[in-house]
Amino acid sequence: MWVELALSTILVLATALFHGLGLLVIGRALSALDRGRTESELNPLSLRGAAYTSAVVLGLLTLSGLEIWFYAFVYLLIGATATLQDSLYFSTITFGAIGFSDAPLAVPWRIVGAIEGINGVLLLGWSVAFLVAELQRVRHR
Repeated sequence: MWVELALSTILVLATALFHGLGLLVIGRALSALDRGRTESELNPLSLRGAAYTSAVVLGLLTLSGLEIWFYAFVYLLIGATATLQDSLYFSTITFGAIGFSDAPLAVPWRIVGAIEGINGVLLLGWSVAFLVAELQRVRHR
């Protein structure tokens, strides 16, 4: 159990750091994009505003996708799953807290899977908060 908890701690710290840095990069890129734009140009209902919002969403999806793949590769490396497809499937449903089943995961590693679920919910919540804050920033500037 201690090995699982230690590995889970490392994975949570790594993904939280990666997520924070990813949000920083996305935020800075967006700030550079909207420099000098007028309020009407970044209205969410304008073409530029829709493109801006889409860029934020795509950046957040990419960030979450990379974190899901990271967990999937770890599951494969530790032998918790038999195939990359099983690893990716399990990581995706767990990260997004869908959690259909933990059947693809070897029993000794189920705590890691459970902690990925908690981690995923928090990171996805952080992404939603970032998205809302970014949209509010653009709307009220």
